Amino acid sequence: MLVSNLNKVNLLNLAKSTRTTSVRQFSSWVAKPAATNVARNAALARASLRYTPISSGFIPTFARGYADASKFSRAKPHVNIGTIGHVDHGKTTLTAAITKVLASAGGAEFKDYGEIDKAPEERARGITISTAHIEYETGNRHYGHVDCPGHADYIKNMITGAAQMDGAILVVSATDGQMPQTREHLLLARQVGIKKLVIFINKVDAIDDPEMIELVDMEMRELLSHYGFDGDNTPIVAGSALCALNGEKKEIGEDAIHKLMEAVDTYIPTPERDLDKPFLMPIEDSFSISGRGTVATGRVERGVVNKGDEIEVVGYGSTLKTVVTGIEMFHKELDQGMAGDNMGVLLRGVKRDELRRGQVMCAPGSIKPHKKFLAQLYILSKSEGGRHTPFVNSYRPQLFVRTTDVTAILNHPEGTEDAEEKLVMPGDNVEMEITLLSSIAVESGLRFTIREGGKTVGTGIVTKVIE
Repeated sequence: MLVSNLNKVNLLNLAKSTRTTSVRQFSSWVAKPAATNVARNAALARASLRYTPISSGFIPTFARGYADASKFSRAKPHVNIGTIGHVDHGKTTLTAAITKVLASAGGAEFKDYGEIDKAPEERARGITISTAHIEYETGNRHYGHVDCPGHADYIKNMITGAAQMDGAILVVSATDGQMPQTREHLLLARQVGIKKLVIFINKVDAIDDPEMIELVDMEMRELLSHYGFDGDNTPIVAGSALCALNGEKKEIGEDAIHKLMEAVDTYIPTPERDLDKPFLMPIEDSFSISGRGTVATGRVERGVVNKGDEIEVVGYGSTLKTVVTGIEMFHKELDQGMAGDNMGVLLRGVKRDELRRGQVMCAPGSIKPHKKFLAQLYILSKSEGGRHTPFVNSYRPQLFVRTTDVTAILNHPEGTEDAEEKLVMPGDNVEMEITLLSSIAVESGLRFTIREGGKTVGTGIVTKVIE
């Protein structure tokens, strides 16, 4: 009996977790607005909202100026993890539960899911759309946590979130088992370089038969192996994020969260950072602060950057030079940002409309914008959720690269025999020449995802830059 079909026989009804959209964690450069109280699910007392809409996003704000920001401590190793999985399986509820449980030990500031997911239009729909950034600590590590959207319409934002992770917590509902975005998130996690993850089987308070949990466990181990993860040894923890949030049923609530974080601490390795390579940070978002300048946010992919450094912003056909005048991570000042940091960078003399998501900030001269390159592709088969039919020259999908997506034209390399008639079949490994409609920062070894019609149809890696 497949767990993914359990919902079809109406074994259980489960209340849906209420979730919405995200915030940014870079804040002390702006002043605090009036707070607003938000009522939330399960009679939880909701913390006041401290977020002001600026441009397209929501920015956490504090009643202090930039000069008063505290310093970020690097006493513990910093690891970026996140929650991924199908819509409504409890990712945001679990994120909130982790902060609540760790807050009791002084390792976090409790954030309920009303604070993690914010925008009114998404709160009304009850789904996460953007990615949210939260910090917390265990006894061994400092974590930056990315809460990713599970809804299929917002997989674009999930790709951005996953690209910032060193490891992941895959959340699976005990009542549903694996679902479409469970599988797609696993594929995308593998594509962006996540090698290890931990599984949390959520909502076990809603089932009566322990064998259902065992079935989900078995099914998920098989799915992990299918996507190239270690299905035999990956830790799987069962519990209820909602019980942990409400302080109920300690064994499946608080105790399960502690067990989950112990598994994350031990199974997901501390990453080796590329500190010796030239600085590179893909821009995830940007906003202006009156009287201060423009802030770009994102995760540092490699290298280090210091306050006062001259950097370049590259992408979409342009390159501009600027100077870093401030660095902040999780409301705390940094003198230096380094690979792995999710941070905000205050830039001198740059206007808000000069920055776009998908550009990169980099050491001067270290990377250039390009439009054409050769790449080795794998085209997903029908059984993997890919295309059902082959394609030919001039195929135009979307390429998702770092934090951006751009339309591309795929052709067989110059000199290929019968190139115009040659078919690329689902399941093929093939070399293609790719031309982008907009130039972006590209280099050999860069990985990307190919999507069409709202689904992932392939993955690839740049082998040679042409122009």
